[in-house]
Amino acid sequence: MRVIDYFDKGAALDPAAPLIVSDERTVGYSEAVDHSWRMAAALHGSGLGPGDRVGVLAPNVPEAFLAMLGIWRAGCSWVPLNTLNALSSTLQYMNQVGCRAVFVHSRFAAQVEEIRAAVPGLELIVCLDDPFPGGVPMDSFLAAGAGSDVPDRSDPFGRPDAEACAWPTGGTTGRSKAVRWTNHVWASLIETATRHWPAAEHPVNLLVAPITHAAGVMGLVFASVGATIVMRTRFDADDVLDKIESERVTHVFLPPTAYYGLLDRQRERPRDCSSLRMLLLSAAPVSPERVAEGVTRFGPCIAQSWGQAEAPFMLTYLAPEAVAAAAAGRDPHRLRSCGQATFSSQVAVMDDDGRLLGPGERGELVARGRLVTPGYLDDDEATAEVRGHGWHHTGDIGYLDEDGYAYIVDRKKDMVITGGFNVYPAEVEAALLAMPEVRQCAVIGVPDGKWGEAVRAIVVPAVEGWADAAKVIETARAALGPVKAPKTVVFADDLPQTPVGKIDKRALRDRELGRPAGQGGPNS
Repeated sequence: MRVIDYFDKGAALDPAAPLIVSDERTVGYSEAVDHSWRMAAALHGSGLGPGDRVGVLAPNVPEAFLAMLGIWRAGCSWVPLNTLNALSSTLQYMNQVGCRAVFVHSRFAAQVEEIRAAVPGLELIVCLDDPFPGGVPMDSFLAAGAGSDVPDRSDPFGRPDAEACAWPTGGTTGRSKAVRWTNHVWASLIETATRHWPAAEHPVNLLVAPITHAAGVMGLVFASVGATIVMRTRFDADDVLDKIESERVTHVFLPPTAYYGLLDRQRERPRDCSSLRMLLLSAAPVSPERVAEGVTRFGPCIAQSWGQAEAPFMLTYLAPEAVAAAAAGRDPHRLRSCGQATFSSQVAVMDDDGRLLGPGERGELVARGRLVTPGYLDDDEATAEVRGHGWHHTGDIGYLDEDGYAYIVDRKKDMVITGGFNVYPAEVEAALLAMPEVRQCAVIGVPDGKWGEAVRAIVVPAVEGWADAAKVIETARAALGPVKAPKTVVFADDLPQTPVGKIDKRALRDRELGRPAGQGGPNS
């Protein structure tokens, strides 16, 4: 099965059903199928085919999703280009993966000549929506390919190991690497998600996080079962709540920062969210107290999953019924868990010598199974670094309990060594996020003459003007002891975020240490 085959199965359930609903237009499944064939023919007519990488630079608009389908129909590899990244990073990534063509939204019309000049291997720029100078208008592009054939299953077009996507890593510790997602990886992800996620008679997926990341993956999964995708161009808590109520949304993915904002607005002005079957949290740890509050505010629909670019999205899954039970007081510690290994994955804990550890023992979480990608594009050395002892090494430190539930303590590179003791920032952050006065926080290590590194907490207050550093430190001491408690506390109006909504620890260290952005050391 290729990626596009899963979409076709969803479209065949009801070709007249709406695939995408946005403020500007509604796109039906039959229209999307027809458009994808025309786009694939145009790509082949332009000399592009299996193995060629084609980017899409656009916000969350229906045309971007349709372009993904056309790229896959042609057997090409989709290159997700996040519009929230700096353009220089986007251009660097296009060169890195060898983009031969790109579909560009008119929002970036003014940058087209810069894109063309900076990416010499780029042969084709197509206007995704409105025409603009320097790009081929979509109508002209499609018309020119009208007579071209699209091979259906020719080798290597339909191979399981054929590349379907060059997926960027987060890049918070340096420039993004490109991960090869094959048809096989996509198939495993779609089949795993549809096996585990709660079903609905008429699924409606709200797509609000960037389509170039987990939200786009989720959209494709739901398209494979004939769902309607309600697409939003940006996150606004009131807009999301209104759409959940008016469109009877059944499934939505949010990163934690957006989820916290949604909780706050639902507390202040509740909307009817009874249609929700799954509000999926992923991309970063979530405060257990906030997970439990979600059950109170939205009902028994909160779920969590864990994965990464190298093994996407569904290595583990914590189902809504498990979250609801924990919130009600049955095994409450599971509110800190990201779930059990999914049907297609094995997850274990390993020490630095390659020894698998038992329940409760902390080490690096490792995984193997159908979701593990072949590795990094054109970087065998980096691939080998994360594939020791027959497992994929995630870089996350954690443990498994007796029932196989996984708990992430922190990223291996974020660990603070203070006075010879290891401190995992996520553990300290969890203790501070339990404080009602704390809206957001991040913990980092800063150089210290006595301790080597000292623990510092950067806190965004939930109450304007609140700045009680002594209470922050005392709360952490009471929960975790003096070693893990912050030595210093800084109050801030906000925390820097990556383009996908994670707290950007690298940028935060640069800010706290007065370094120019991006000038952090190797462990930044």
